[in-house]
Amino acid sequence: MKSLKKILGLVWMILGPTAMVFMAWQAWDKVSKAEAGVAQTNTALQWGIILLIFIPIAIGLVIFGKYALAGEYDHLPENSEEL
Repeated sequence: MKSLKKILGLVWMILGPTAMVFMAWQAWDKVSKAEAGVAQTNTALQWGIILLIFIPIAIGLVIFGKYALAGEYDHLPENSEEL
């Protein structure tokens, strides 16, 4: 189980930046294909909000993966006295 946690930690560390790059690429593609004027402004605003919300999520994935890879989750407390 410990090795699975470490492997998944590596997966999370790779998934965070990869998803961020993919979403930025999609945003660039969708905004550039939108019609000029109001439609392009609305599309850019929507994608800007989506990216602003997703950036902390991607950072959290990397942090979570770093801790999993370091073995911080190998022993979880079973009762409140172990905290």
